[in-house]
Amino acid sequence: MNSNKMRVAALALLVGAATQVVAAPAPVTELNSSSAQGNSLERLERMLEARNQIQIDMQRQLEQLASEMDELRGVVERNSYDLSQMLERQRELYREVDALSRQPQKAAPETADSKPKSTETYTSNVSENADYEKAVNLILKEKDYNGAVKAFEGFLVAYPQSAYKPNAHYWLGQLYFTKNQLKQADEQFKAVADYSDSNKRADALLKLGVIAERSNNVEEAKKMYQEVVKTYPDSTSSRQAQASLKKLGK
Repeated sequence: MNSNKMRVAALALLVGAATQVVAAPAPVTELNSSSAQGNSLERLERMLEARNQIQIDMQRQLEQLASEMDELRGVVERNSYDLSQMLERQRELYREVDALSRQPQKAAPETADSKPKSTETYTSNVSENADYEKAVNLILKEKDYNGAVKAFEGFLVAYPQSAYKPNAHYWLGQLYFTKNQLKQADEQFKAVADYSDSNKRADALLKLGVIAERSNNVEEAKKMYQEVVKTYPDSTSSRQAQASLKKLGK
């Protein structure tokens, strides 16, 4: 009997020991290792997210820079064109003044129906020459562009049949064009275009094309440029018209 009790007691001790082993918590070192791995994964995820965001920001900045470069390229092209036009206008003005200075200054009767066929014809009327030269000098020497507009407008009223009429319309067109008053410039250049023998007709047609282009009238712009190329194939205006047609995708 005593031996049975001892056997039961021994079995109870063995079962108790086994239960303690199974229920024992994991060692502290193992817990610390799992926690460290979790923190490392979180850090890696944050780093990846940060890198992706940096790449997105860089791509956005590159796209913005490309857009700004396109805008700057357009500004440079426009400024180059305006500069070339200004230089050409300056050369024309010098030629005008030089031609006027070589004209004989003697009075002669005018006829009411003496409408010129070409701007190469110069009047011998002293006051007409003087008023025209004064208007030109307001541009060339005094840089008084507002005064020049008034002077040319007054000239056209005072001398409606003047030999300088196409030229006066042309310079008014240039002045309005420079001031970005496109409607007024369009009217003046169209008046020049009516003179088939005018030495300023090619540039007037070119300007009509530019005005139409800026007004988003692409078909009219192409029409004007094509007329310049067809009628004045060897001129500077023709080369500029060809470049504009290429840009518009003729």
